Amino acid sequence: MIEKRRFGRTGHMSTATIFGAAALKNVSQDDADRALDLLLRYGVNHIDTAPRYGDAELRIGPWMRAHRQDFFLATKTGQRTRGAARDEIRRSLDRLRVDSVDLLQLHSLAHPGDWETAMGPGGALEAAVEARAEGLTRFIGVTGHGWTIASMHRRSLERFDFDSVLMPWNPVMYESEHYREDFDAVCALCEERDVAVQTIKSVARGPWATTEPNRNTWYQPFEDPADIEQAVHWVLAGSRLFLNTVGDLDLLPLVLDAASRFEASPGDDAMRAVVEARRATALFGIAT
Repeated sequence: MIEKRRFGRTGHMSTATIFGAAALKNVSQDDADRALDLLLRYGVNHIDTAPRYGDAELRIGPWMRAHRQDFFLATKTGQRTRGAARDEIRRSLDRLRVDSVDLLQLHSLAHPGDWETAMGPGGALEAAVEARAEGLTRFIGVTGHGWTIASMHRRSLERFDFDSVLMPWNPVMYESEHYREDFDAVCALCEERDVAVQTIKSVARGPWATTEPNRNTWYQPFEDPADIEQAVHWVLAGSRLFLNTVGDLDLLPLVLDAASRFEASPGDDAMRAVVEARRATALFGIAT
């Protein structure tokens, strides 16, 4: 079984690995059902989805009648204005077949212009706060990608008291001193405020380049079980971090198995060796 950690001030004891439902964006219901069975076998009790993840919310919906009590359920809104976000939130509840979710997140809030709109008057944040007041969600978070997202999350936390953040973290990004400093700074702020920290792209090897894509991910992931295990253990060594699983159902068992056997970090030197051997590169271009 996978260890559980307190998901910040929510108090929920979530599994250290959270199911990233982007893996369900274009699969059949049968495949989605098999994924649920796998989650239950490993004791995973937290699902993270979004309207942008294709059919993911629709695939999760049939599970909720029998299993809503088994999962901390999170979705997102990628809309930036209050009205559009309000409509999208309700559409997500319909697709998920639930009356409420546990966590509603502002999705991919990295661009300064999007940030100003979403966080300003008449923005998506207002819709999220209203949804919380109406009992449609209990908690509110913010997510994003890219080299600037850690610093943007600090800015977001200065504007609003979010309950969770989500951002990329892997050995390649660790090697960027600037990103590492921003990541550590926002993690310190989150620890101070008891805000949960979710990480993504833990097993990312780099962008698809000359290799023909053979995985249900927009990036090329590590595929060797030993590489995946080391990458997963490296992230989970952060005692307050959560790891959102890979967006490929064929690799999902390897990630969950690795998480179930986590004891300690392989160490930075071991991860550098993996990065060098696999020629891993940054997903988001050159670090600034």
